[in-house]
Amino acid sequence: MELTHSLARPVAAARASRAVAWWLLVIAVMIYAMVVIGGLTRLTESGLSIVEWRPFTGVVPPLNHADWQALFDEYKQYPEFQKINRGMTLAGFQSIFWLEYFHRLWGRLIGVVFLVPFVYFLARGRIDRALAPRLAVVFVLGGLQGALGWYMVKSGLIDRPDVSQYRLAAHLAFALALYGYLLWLVFGLLARPRAPSGTVPGWIGPAAGAIFALICCTIVAGAFVAGLDAGLIYNQFPLMGEGLAPPDLFAMTPAWLNFFENPSAVQFMHRVFAVTTFVCVLLLWAATRFPGTAPRLRAAASVLMAVAALQVLLGISTLLMFVPIPLASAHQATAVLVFTSAIWLLHEIRMARRPAPLA
Repeated sequence: MELTHSLARPVAAARASRAVAWWLLVIAVMIYAMVVIGGLTRLTESGLSIVEWRPFTGVVPPLNHADWQALFDEYKQYPEFQKINRGMTLAGFQSIFWLEYFHRLWGRLIGVVFLVPFVYFLARGRIDRALAPRLAVVFVLGGLQGALGWYMVKSGLIDRPDVSQYRLAAHLAFALALYGYLLWLVFGLLARPRAPSGTVPGWIGPAAGAIFALICCTIVAGAFVAGLDAGLIYNQFPLMGEGLAPPDLFAMTPAWLNFFENPSAVQFMHRVFAVTTFVCVLLLWAATRFPGTAPRLRAAASVLMAVAALQVLLGISTLLMFVPIPLASAHQATAVLVFTSAIWLLHEIRMARRPAPLA
């Protein structure tokens, strides 16, 4: 009987681990959707339609004409209406309100879907003691991400009807950090020890880490492009004007400021990061084609290569077609898939280097 119980404990623990992993995966997918929805609010210029931050009472939408009119009157007091949308009707306001409302509501829903199962799993003892405090920190950071989102929106309610590109980039980077950390936990919880099935070159870990860093830099540079509407200029590729670099690359002083506030330089920087990243991914993929390379490692590199190639095509198409919303949204969504694929590759490298399980 004691032997039966001792064998049942690891099985129960494995089941609990998988349940926690699937729950965290749901949260990660919801964060991915949140990033896509946030990109759409930016592309449709809906993000400044709600001019107050009410984390709890803001769940209830306008229920009658008087509520709608009150919100519209508040919106009229801010720069976006006064400088851009002065001719907007109540119906026009409603059309931009709903996307931002859903964006904020989705963020609240993520909090609920995280907190309720977390308390349940914790009470039932299904969360490892080492993991519990990490997840508690993730929940707190998720709340801070909401505050950072409002801090971003607030920057567009002061003088210019546009959010700060610095705050936009920080908001996106913070979301991806939470998303990436949850994915890493999920991969770890679902992983099973396995015997080595091929070689893992010593250089591939640092190379994949460098590529991951390049991907992060490219995405953040893309946030600056979005924040400055830099995709609406130099709509050609690979040239920018008559050369590879724009003629007004260093129009601002000091020189470094151009890469954060000059739309031409910001687009150029995004191009450089994107092309460099793709070339590095291509080289890494080619290097994993040699016979004997661990199959799962080759598969992860191939997925990263395929998604990166798709992302390059979407980026060039979005630029050449003057940033149509469907293409631009797909470009932003695929950027997160590239980020996801790189995390999977890093995890496969880590698992391939673990000692083989004892027979």
